[in-house]
Amino acid sequence: MRYISTRGEAPALGFEDVLLTGLATDGGLYVPESLPHFSVEEIRSWRGLPYAELAYKVMYPFVEDAIPADDFRKMLGETYSVFSHQAVAPLVQLDTNEWVMELFRGPTLAFKDFALQLLGRLLDYVLEKRKQHVVIMGATSGDTGSAAIEGCRRCEHVDIFILHPYQRVSEVQRRQMTTVQGDNIHNIAVKGNFDDCQRMVKESFGNQSFLGGKTQLAAVNSINWARIMAQIVYYFQASLALGGPDRSMAFSVPTGNFGDIFAGYLAKKMGLPISQLVIATNRNDILHRFMSGNKYEQHQLEHTLSPSMDIMVSSNFERLLFDLHGRDGAAVKDLLERAAKGPVSIEDYRWKHARKLFDSDAVDDKTTCDTIRDIYEKNEYLLDPHTAIGVRAARNCRRDSTVPMITLGTAHPAKFPDAISESGLVVKPQLPAHMADLFEREERYTVLDNNVSEVQGFIAKHWKNA
Repeated sequence: MRYISTRGEAPALGFEDVLLTGLATDGGLYVPESLPHFSVEEIRSWRGLPYAELAYKVMYPFVEDAIPADDFRKMLGETYSVFSHQAVAPLVQLDTNEWVMELFRGPTLAFKDFALQLLGRLLDYVLEKRKQHVVIMGATSGDTGSAAIEGCRRCEHVDIFILHPYQRVSEVQRRQMTTVQGDNIHNIAVKGNFDDCQRMVKESFGNQSFLGGKTQLAAVNSINWARIMAQIVYYFQASLALGGPDRSMAFSVPTGNFGDIFAGYLAKKMGLPISQLVIATNRNDILHRFMSGNKYEQHQLEHTLSPSMDIMVSSNFERLLFDLHGRDGAAVKDLLERAAKGPVSIEDYRWKHARKLFDSDAVDDKTTCDTIRDIYEKNEYLLDPHTAIGVRAARNCRRDSTVPMITLGTAHPAKFPDAISESGLVVKPQLPAHMADLFEREERYTVLDNNVSEVQGFIAKHWKNA
C-alpha cells in the first residue's frame, strides 16, 4: 500500500516512511492511496474476536508491505494487554439504545493510548530494523502528550519533546507528562495556546535545519497516519458488540483535532454500516460552524472545562477536505491558503455531501456541567467533560432513535476534577491505583516563550546526540 499527500505534490511513500515522516514535504498529510474494503459477511465473521485479533484484521492491510503478519500480531497483543479491562473498549449503557464506549482503560486514561501504545512499538520495530534515531516532536492539548510519553519512553532510538500550552491543561494531565523520568523525555510548557504549539510543530517539520542534519523529526500527533489507523478499530468493535454489521450504528465523537472522528469516517468507507457521525465540540466551534453553515472561519481560541478540545485549527480536517474535493491536492492547498487569511466555504454540493453523514453541535461549559450532573443522578455514572459534550451532542443531533447511538468516552473523569466540582456533584473521581501517588511525584518541565526559534534551539541542544 502506498500513501499520498493531501496537497498532491509530495512523493508517495510506503508505510515505514509515512510512520517516520509525519507531515508530507508539501505541508500536506498522508492518506492511503486506496482503502481496504470488507464485505458484510467478512465483518460478521469477526464477531467475538479478542480486541487484538480484531485490530489485526482491520489494520494489517495498511502495514502488510512493511511488517510480517506474525510480528504485527505479537505487537498488537502486547499493545492491548496493558489495558485495565478485558474487553479493552467496554460499552456502558446510558439509556435505551444509548451507549458510552470507554476508551480510557489504557495506562494514561485517555483514548490516545489505543494509538500511541501501538505507535511506540511500531517505532521501535522500524528504527531497530533501520538502525536509525529520531526526535519525536509533538504538541498536546492535554492527553496526547502523556500517551506519547508512556508509549514511547522505552524506545531506545527516540528522544521525545512534547509541547503543551502553559497553565492551559488540567493538573492531572500536566503531571502525567511531567512526572515521567527519563533522559530522553523533555516537556516544554509554551506561553501560548495549543494552536501556537501545533503551529511550531508544523513549522519545524517543514524546515528541520535546526537539527543540523544529524537526525530527523517523527510525529506523534494525529497527523501521523498510524494514529488514525489504530483508531478505526474500535468503531468495528462497538458495532460488532451491538449487532453490526447487520444493523447500522451512529457515533458521537468529542472532537478537537478531527482525527478520532475521521477514523469513524474511514471505518464507514471500509464497509462498516454507519448512518451518522456527530461532531461534538465546545465553544471553540469552528468545525460545528462549518458543518452547520458551510463557513470555515477561525475565531479567538477560548479556554474551557474541556481543554483537550480547545483547538481552532483542526489538522485532520484537511484529510476530509481532500476526499470532499475528489482527492484534488491543488484544490485543498488553495482552500487552506485562503482559510489562513479569512473565512472560506466550499461548493454547496460538496458541503451537502458531507452533511449526509455528519452532524455537529457546540456545547458550552454550563451545559457540559449540567450533563455530567444529569447522567450521574440518573445512572450513577460519571462522565468527564469531553464525553459529556459527546453525550449532549448525541442527544441534540440524533436522527433515528432505533439506531444505536454510541458516544466515544475519551477520558477518565479523574483527569478533570474541576469540571466534576463545577457540575455541583460532591463525588470525587479517584485515580486508579497505578496513579494514586501522582501528586507526590517530582515534576520536570521547561517553560519557554511562544517563539519557535527558542523552542527549536532547546530541542537542538537537548536531544541525545546533540
